[in-house]
Amino acid sequence: MQVIFESRHASADALREEALGRVRFALRRLGAVVPRAKVMLTDVNGPRGGVDKHCLLEVKTEKAGVLVISSLASDWRTALDEGLGRLVRALKRALHRQHKPVRGRLPKLIAGEPG
Repeated sequence: MQVIFESRHASADALREEALGRVRFALRRLGAVVPRAKVMLTDVNGPRGGVDKHCLLEVKTEKAGVLVISSLASDWRTALDEGLGRLVRALKRALHRQHKPVRGRLPKLIAGEPG
């Protein structure tokens, strides 16, 4: 799995290796369906402080398409962790949807009628 990290903020660049490791750890079981993941960290309102650390996670999959999750928190680690949790849940949900049969199709196929 290829993980891409982008940030223009110096303090976010210091978290580069940790962020890459957390993404790989969170997606370790789903790595077969996720060829590429992208992490973007930005500071929304600069040095004024507050809840302004933005984490954007983008995952490209072959089956579920592209999933984009955005998270906002007061520090980088919290934004990344919250975003990763939501990303894993959304990815599992999207992949699970791919495996569900369409309702109403099974009885028609058993009865021999064309679907």
